Amino acid sequence: MRPTRAASRGGWALYELYRTTSRVAAPAVLLWRRLQGLEHPTRWPERLGRPSAARPRPGSPLVWFHAVSLGEGMAALPIVRHCVRLRPGLPVLFTTTTLSSSEVIMDLLPDGVIYQFAPLDCPTAIDSFIGYWKPSLVLLLESELWPNLIMSAAAKGIAVALLNARISLKSFNHWSMPLMFPLVSLMLSKLSLVVPLSTIQAVRFQLLHTPPGIIHFAGDLKYAVGDVNTGENQVKEIKDLQRQFSNRPLWMAASIHRGEEEVILRIHEELVNVYPVLLLILVPRHPEDCKNISLALKKQKVNFVLRSTREVVSSITRVYMVDTLGELRMLYRVTPIAVVGGSFLPGLAGHNFSEAAAAGCAVMTGPHVGHFYHMLVEMWQINPLAVKQSVLLFIQVSGEFELLQTLKELLGDASTLGARQRAAKDAFSIMSDGVVNRVWDLVCRLGIDSQTNTLSS
Repeated sequence: MRPTRAASRGGWALYELYRTTSRVAAPAVLLWRRLQGLEHPTRWPERLGRPSAARPRPGSPLVWFHAVSLGEGMAALPIVRHCVRLRPGLPVLFTTTTLSSSEVIMDLLPDGVIYQFAPLDCPTAIDSFIGYWKPSLVLLLESELWPNLIMSAAAKGIAVALLNARISLKSFNHWSMPLMFPLVSLMLSKLSLVVPLSTIQAVRFQLLHTPPGIIHFAGDLKYAVGDVNTGENQVKEIKDLQRQFSNRPLWMAASIHRGEEEVILRIHEELVNVYPVLLLILVPRHPEDCKNISLALKKQKVNFVLRSTREVVSSITRVYMVDTLGELRMLYRVTPIAVVGGSFLPGLAGHNFSEAAAAGCAVMTGPHVGHFYHMLVEMWQINPLAVKQSVLLFIQVSGEFELLQTLKELLGDASTLGARQRAAKDAFSIMSDGVVNRVWDLVCRLGIDSQTNTLSS
């Protein structure tokens, strides 16, 4: 679909309005974020496009990867590693927006990859950033669609690709409104490649007038996250935790959002009545929630240990609470059962459960999985035992009962547990096979290899 001439004129008019508004608002936005503790105390100038690292090999090609936060950053890591492995001399820049993601991602990036905080989407910051780094290619992850970034790059002849592309239903409805549609369609027309997560996502992009010829399927990069090698330090941590847990029965509730912990702790209390030495690994989505959970556990007189304290787990410890960042993949490797949160309350949209499957966990999730639904369906189609979808709703006792019964079944029947673990790992292996290669092949078809002479596969 091509926008009409009138729609195109409307898009440019809206873009000029957006440019002006974003230029004026950017200083206030950055100041507010700094006051809220959302920006790095010393590296915040990077958000204005001011570099804190030298641009390697001035005049040479450079690939810029950008992901908003930790989840998207983890999805980008396999393709970053692939790029570095195939083109060891090619400068690579990686940016994220959130402070929490930077603390984890910087330690996982391959040697030589430069990390910076992404510039705010205002003309001054974007032009300064692009002018300094001079990328040959921009690879955006998931839903990082920013008009100034995309329009500025396209105006300079820089190819922009959107990998693992998705638009939430809420955003789609918002962008389809008459006031937004011309600007969004203009922005999407400047992309060189869109790799959608699913057919539904591809349809949404086309309805927003993304040129059909640039939409190509390759699979979900989140499937490849589990293939990122476990570092030496993480191997030591795994062995240490396994020693502390002493072959006790255990299960993990991961990425638990505020409100979900009440259900998880209530279920664990019931399970302890059946399995007295059962241990729960509780991983809140936001570490700052640990304070309130700790108070609740103390009130209930439940013996727990915080991971950050490095206190050794004893035989009377009932909950091992993880108040640190970036360790979820490692923790999946010490538990046979993983209940993935962010899916048990209305308004939530799930989290990536392929990491748990990759580690060989029996995986369970709630009904509110958002754009991860396609992952659930695909893994279930490969093997119905791969992912157990609970019908848990916070206010419905019958739903909670079902999750409780499923956990009792897995904890009490080693053969059933083993079958679900194998099914999950097999399904992950099938789904992850070749995703990175397919994405990289699409990136290399952009034609920029003739310009850079480095990106051809």
